[in-house]
Amino acid sequence: MQINTDINILGGLPDFNLIKHYLFSDKTGLALKADHYTFTAIKSDEAVRRFERAIIRTLVTFKNIEQASLIKSMILSESISQDSLYLLFWNASVNNELLHYLNSQVYFPSFYSGRLVIRKEEVGACIKDLREKEEQLKEWTIVTIETVASKYLTLLKKFNLLEGSNTKKILHPYLSDKMFVLFIYWLTATETSSNLLESEWLKYCFCEQPIFIERVMQKKFAKFFQLTFTGDKLKIEPTIPYQYIYDGVK
Repeated sequence: MQINTDINILGGLPDFNLIKHYLFSDKTGLALKADHYTFTAIKSDEAVRRFERAIIRTLVTFKNIEQASLIKSMILSESISQDSLYLLFWNASVNNELLHYLNSQVYFPSFYSGRLVIRKEEVGACIKDLREKEEQLKEWTIVTIETVASKYLTLLKKFNLLEGSNTKKILHPYLSDKMFVLFIYWLTATETSSNLLESEWLKYCFCEQPIFIERVMQKKFAKFFQLTFTGDKLKIEPTIPYQYIYDGVK
């Protein structure tokens, strides 16, 4: 795993609207720093650099042109909305291995088991277990682990996946038809396996696999993609170019 502390930094980002400046602005240096001052209370040059690195590395880096087209077109139209936050959460999970690991080991098991809350202590315990296997974490202190665990839950709250202050309650999003189609496009742009039923990213749809299969086969979605389903294998091929799909479903 490639592990960094972007979770810690992004959990403290005062205003997610700063993200769009790294997507669309051609500013550099002092001009881009001024955007930090406009959108946040960040005044330290070093703090600006930390947020800049974390935003670029985790939130606005893309594995391919399809992902980039999908996310940029949505944020250009909606700015930072509830729906665009889902896309940013998905993209951040692709870019940040620790985020994806904690999602897979803590958040989604809690989400799909019907639990009501996630506690900082269980996130910390997960990181401690990972420290035994990952050399990069050997030097992390208890304080660092507790801080990252707390900021992880704060970051999920910023994505509107949790609510509450001291006790973080699990929200259960239901993707609209628009977001369901965009999830399919994101999934096909992200997953390299031809069988999407085996994809580790399928759980990011916020529904159980049988419900996902039932929904994806509805006729109203046929104009957006072609699918082949054999009972244990699912293949989906988008039919609209990625740069146009957002306008096609909004």
